[in-house]
Amino acid sequence: MDQKIYKVSEINGYIKNLLDADMNLAQVYVRGELSNYKVYPSGHHYFTMKDEEGALKCVMFRGSASRVNFKPESGMRVIAFGRVTVYPRDGAYQLYVNSLVPDGIGDLQLAFEQLKEKLFKEGLFAEEHKKAIPRFPMRIGVITSSAGAAVHDIIRVLRKRWPLGKVILLPVRVQGVEAPPEIVGAIRYANRFSVSDVLIVGRGGGSMEDLWAFNDERVARAIYDSQIPVISAVGHEPDVTISDFVADLRAATPSNAAELCAPDRAELMEYIDTCGDRVAQVMERKLSLCRQRLKSAAERRVLISPMIYVSDRQTAFKALSVRLGAAISGRVSSGREAYASAAAKLDALSPLKVLGRGYAIARKYDDGKIIRSASDVAPGDKITVRFKTDEVNCTVDCSSTVS
Repeated sequence: MDQKIYKVSEINGYIKNLLDADMNLAQVYVRGELSNYKVYPSGHHYFTMKDEEGALKCVMFRGSASRVNFKPESGMRVIAFGRVTVYPRDGAYQLYVNSLVPDGIGDLQLAFEQLKEKLFKEGLFAEEHKKAIPRFPMRIGVITSSAGAAVHDIIRVLRKRWPLGKVILLPVRVQGVEAPPEIVGAIRYANRFSVSDVLIVGRGGGSMEDLWAFNDERVARAIYDSQIPVISAVGHEPDVTISDFVADLRAATPSNAAELCAPDRAELMEYIDTCGDRVAQVMERKLSLCRQRLKSAAERRVLISPMIYVSDRQTAFKALSVRLGAAISGRVSSGREAYASAAAKLDALSPLKVLGRGYAIARKYDDGKIIRSASDVAPGDKITVRFKTDEVNCTVDCSSTVS
């Protein structure tokens, strides 16, 4: 009997038909660890799932990948749903994945944690980037659903607390795939046209899926880029979204956001009344002090009789004159005494005193030098002899002698 010979493609096709006919492989859940995860420019995802004893090649086409809420990474444990079949060209069987969820944690929760970590590392949560909420906003922008309870709660609280403020509603969807781009558009519109002094962005409570629009990266970046301060008011007290971390201020509820963005009129009026009382007290104290100073000034002698001031000044002037005259007399007397003493000392040292006792001073006639000995002159030299009261000119007629 002749043995039939098959082509490679026929074998691959035969095996594919066998696998496709097996209903257990048509819809199958597979648990394993992601390995060698790659995303190609076409948008298709290729990876391997493995456990302790084996590995399974997988592919997830772009359409299915777009529905995955988290970012798959190598090393992550997941549960994949799809069908097992053969790719005829390569003759290799693989799992064609329709959906992918984390193993042991919800995909939304994982996506939340991944985005939170990413934006934290980029600095979108940093305190230094947060803007102060204006104390007295005159225009309050509200970005939420016009049909939800949140907007009515916000308006009710603001009408009671701060009726001076104007509420400007920018209606958007707050749930579903259309919600994130609408919220982003409203935030950008408010900034472009300076719609308000502050923005409240949020919605009422719900499940994590209901609040997911406020965990969208596009919304987070729009809040971060906003030049208008943003208050995030999403859900109830326990609910936390990415928008809460990025916003300039987080409110527990929409009603709480209205309380945080505007002052309480009653408290403000009470504060103004208190300030008025304090001002009145301060002014009363100042007026009392001024009255006392005025009374004290009015009782002063100079105001009672202006001439008393002149008389007091005259008395002081006379006293100063006496003191000045005494000081001058003392200085003159002291100067005279000092002069007499100096004159006496000078007179005692005067050469005229010596001459008065019979001595004379001989000088050369031509240059006036004092002749100290006979050797200083020669016969025929002219000299001048000084006495106490007069002098005579002489001529030397003998030579010097030594005794």
